[in-house]
Amino acid sequence: MRILVTGGAGYIGSHVVLALSAAGHEITVVDNLSSGHRQAVKAGKLIEMDIANSELETLMQTSKFEAVFHFAGSIVVPESVSKPMEYYQNNTINSHRLVSLCLKYNIPNFIFSSTAAVYGNADSGICSEETPVGPLNPYGHSKLMTEQMLQDSSFSNRDFKFVALRYFNVSGADPEGRVGQSFPGATHLIKSACEAAAGKRNELYIFGTDYPTKDGTCIRDYIHVTDLADAHIAALNYLKAGGKSEIMNCGYGHGFSVKEVVSLVKKISGVDFKVTEAARRAGDAPSLTSRVEKILKVLGWKPKYDDLSFIIKTAYEWEKKRTY
Repeated sequence: MRILVTGGAGYIGSHVVLALSAAGHEITVVDNLSSGHRQAVKAGKLIEMDIANSELETLMQTSKFEAVFHFAGSIVVPESVSKPMEYYQNNTINSHRLVSLCLKYNIPNFIFSSTAAVYGNADSGICSEETPVGPLNPYGHSKLMTEQMLQDSSFSNRDFKFVALRYFNVSGADPEGRVGQSFPGATHLIKSACEAAAGKRNELYIFGTDYPTKDGTCIRDYIHVTDLADAHIAALNYLKAGGKSEIMNCGYGHGFSVKEVVSLVKKISGVDFKVTEAARRAGDAPSLTSRVEKILKVLGWKPKYDDLSFIIKTAYEWEKKRTY
């Protein structure tokens, strides 16, 4: 298939590009390289362009894409709290334009990079797709608004179908070491801890130790990025086979606390890096883990790397060698 990947030079997008290439698809990546890297695009054609650029319409009109994978956007929760309008511009308004162009030029399949942040502070901390949504921050709100646009567009146009994958905490790197997480100023825990272990930051901050959890720190569901990429391929195959529009969680269904993750990074790296306890960050839920029965059943997705030690090992190996 001819596929457009927005944000394909970024962390998750670059892993999905590898998976699409392995599956034999023809790939065009559009990325403004504000947080992605040209070197991360290992297959297909890269066009340096913001999706707000007027030239995107010409590309979509002439290229006859059969599917769009949409990763382009802003992802840092604390930043979304301080710069909400930037997040609504990048994540909602730009997505509106992209979906509108898909409808205009009859591009039938859309895979959307959504987030578990749409759930906010769920009562039990365990979220199925039926859990009421209630984002705690503009990042989550901006993604939820795009989900709603996709639902309404699919309802009004029977030839347009989508799968929105609500990611939990994506971590790790390509097991072959080809690509990994190189987002500047990353705030993700495993990435930050591996940077500390590799000597790329002086200390690691733990934001909040007084949450109502087993050790006072936040609990999250960590998923290996390669398994996530495979879920995107499964979503495309599902739509190609005539599947209806769906929203699905993408995680492993169990969580680890911040302190547990930090301890394991120290064990795997052999580095006892400095850890400083700090106040809570705005917009963080105490616990957020997934129910994943739906994606396992509907897509037939079978994760291969449900192992926190393996996730951390690949992340650390990437961090030690990262050059861009």
